[in-house]
Amino acid sequence: MGLPSKYSWLSKEEAPKLLVEALKWYGTKEVPGKESNPVIMGWAKSLNISWYTADSVPFCGLGMGIWAKNAGYPFDKNKLLAAKSWLEWGIPVATGKEMLGDVLVFGRIGGGHVGLYIGEDQSTFHVYGANQSDDTGFTRILKTRLLGARRSPFKSGQPANIRKVLLSESGEISKNEA
Repeated sequence: MGLPSKYSWLSKEEAPKLLVEALKWYGTKEVPGKESNPVIMGWAKSLNISWYTADSVPFCGLGMGIWAKNAGYPFDKNKLLAAKSWLEWGIPVATGKEMLGDVLVFGRIGGGHVGLYIGEDQSTFHVYGANQSDDTGFTRILKTRLLGARRSPFKSGQPANIRKVLLSESGEISKNEA
């Protein structure tokens, strides 16, 4: 499945590894009802998380965990399902310094949400993540909801394409990603 035209430029990005890995899973969505998407359940199995038993459980942290694993980055499997625990991962990023591929953690009623920085406009971040309206894809989230940002722990220096990305203010603004 191809990326939406608004974000098709991402298919040409060769780094950061976390983002490149994440984009491979675009369109992976929750199965409505009692069944679960075998791909999402496979993520849990690959991460040895036996307590993740259905895709109706928020899977934004699970998605981030499988992407981090596949990109070769460390993570704490006992914490990865809790979106806010991603505030402890990687390298801290100062507010206003968020860039392509950074992990963004947001507050929401009932918990948190974690996704990747794709870009920003004046009032929102453009975020790619799992479990955004039960789908793996793109949404806009108000900057005021940001709890913190983290950068991948690059092993051989920061890739040259890590940068601020300014995008147009178009598309719905998410209020609750669950």
